[in-house]
Amino acid sequence: MYRKEESTPLAPSNFELPFEGKLSSDNRWVMMASLIPWSEFESEYASLFSEEMGAPAKSFRMALGALIIKEKLGISDRETVEQIKENPYLQYFIGMNAYNSEAAFDASMLVYFRSRK
Repeated sequence: MYRKEESTPLAPSNFELPFEGKLSSDNRWVMMASLIPWSEFESEYASLFSEEMGAPAKSFRMALGALIIKEKLGISDRETVEQIKENPYLQYFIGMNAYNSEAAFDASMLVYFRSRK
């Protein structure tokens, strides 16, 4: 199942951090996030899923963002999850609205992200 979320791009200054800091708009992940037309691909991605059956899928931005992180950093699936868990810039890149010290998804999800075409 896929639940399409209508959301406007979040400004880096609105990303919630536990220590009340702000993300820098000149960070490479923030700049790259602004270059990718996430919403243009969302409808096509959503069409791969049933609207009524199954568990809700992760967003297109989270799926593609995680794969980009993995490839750009040249790391394993498990290390990708750990890096995202520890880095607020990576969490922003995959579309999260606030820092969370919990893993956004299990490393095994990257197998599914890769298989979706």
